[in-house]
Formats: sequence, structure tokens, C-alpha cells
Amino acid sequence: MAPQAQGPFDAVHFLKGGLAGGICCGITHGALCPVDVVKTRIQLDPVTYNRGMIGSFSQVIQKEGVGALATGLGPTVVGYFIQGFFKFGGVEIIKVKATERLGTRKAWEYRLPIYLGAAAMAEFVADVFLCPLEATRIRLVSDPTYADGLVSAVPKILRQEGVIRGFYSGFAPILFKQIPYTMAKFAVQGYAAEKIGNAIGKKPSEMSDATKVGVSLSSGVIAGVAAAIISHPADSLLSMVNKEDEKVTCFVE
Repeated sequence: MAPQAQGPFDAVHFLKGGLAGGICCGITHGALCPVDVVKTRIQLDPVTYNRGMIGSFSQVIQKEGVGALATGLGPTVVGYFIQGFFKFGGVEIIKVKATERLGTRKAWEYRLPIYLGAAAMAEFVADVFLCPLEATRIRLVSDPTYADGLVSAVPKILRQEGVIRGFYSGFAPILFKQIPYTMAKFAVQGYAAEKIGNAIGKKPSEMSDATKVGVSLSSGVIAGVAAAIISHPADSLLSMVNKEDEKVTCFVE
């Protein structure tokens, strides 16, 4: 039997990482739900929603009321909590295990491949759980009359289309969206954090808590912009795949 992890990298450490990632992803994606609603409408109906982001916000509100901006909030919060749990917890596990296997010095030399590999593997697992909820969100946004929310939409999709067609027809696009997004996010954030640390002349162990938070936020913003640009084409395809009246199967056997 393999020895149990000792010190800070025990099961509690990984659980904390997963829960922190899940809570943060759920909150941030939930807070941006109105932006997601408008973005999805623009992707699915660019002829109607052709006034840019601000103009399209006004169109949605005028046509359906302010409440329409919260369409799909349930599957968004639940889906990205689960995704964040497996993504951040998984990346942490893989990074630690790679370091234990390679040794600290070797792991530092190969930190970029470790970032990329850990992000890809963890995101693949996370997307298995995210895909049904993202499909539900897009269905609700594309057709607000389809169901009242997550609880009523899920059984309706199951009843009408089944698990594969209903929830996993967009699995291939979500992989092409999320895996490059997560790889870019972790790799760019790690690189940016190093460069910012070098610029201020301090190692992480020498930084105050406030400085660490500032470095994390700054590098996170840079990484988020890069990741969003990389994942945008597949994001548009994912919306089209899950639109009710243009349903096609892109599930990879």
C-alpha cells in the first residue's frame, strides 16, 4: 500500500483547493451571468442582436425585462462550482504528484509542461461534469420559454432527447473551448506571476500577504484575457450546437 501524503499536501489540502476553486468559479461565473446571456444571444442571433454588447443589453431588457439577464443562473452557478472543484483540485493534485516524482529542481525546470499537462487533464475530467449543465444553460438562454430553470429543464431535456443528445452533443466543442482556456490560464498566470515577482524584486516567500494577493490578481487578469481570446471560437460553436432548433451531434465516441 502506497504511503499517505504527509505535511501540507494531504487530502485536506487538495479538498481545500477544490472547494476554493469551486466557490470562486461559481461566484464569478454567476456574477457574470448577464454578460453570458447577452453574449449567447449575440452568438445565436447576430441579426437581431447587432448593436454590440451595450446595445444588446438594452435590447434584452426592453424585450424581456431585467429578469431575463439572470436566465440560466442556476446551471451556471452549479455547473461552474463543480467544474472549478475538479479543475483546481485536479491541477493541484497533478502538480504535487509530478513534483514528488521528478523532484523539486526538475519540476521547476519543467514547470511549463507541468502547468499545461495538469490543466489539460484536470479540465477534461471537469468538463465531463460541466457539459450537461452548460447545455442546460444554453438551452434556457436560447429559448426562455423552454423551462423555468435548472430543476425543470433537466428532466425535460432527458425526457425529450436523452443523455447523449441532450447533454453531451456539445462535448467536443466544450473540450476545444475549456481545455485550451484552462491551459492558457494556468500557464500564463504562472509565467505572469513570475515576471511580476521579478519586476518587484521579491520571491513569493519574501512577499507580504497583500503583495501576494496583488500579484495573483494581476497575473490572473492577464491570464484571463489570454484564455478568453484563445477559447472564443469554440465558445461560439458550443452555443450553436446546444441551440434547440439547430441541434446537431458533435459528441466524440
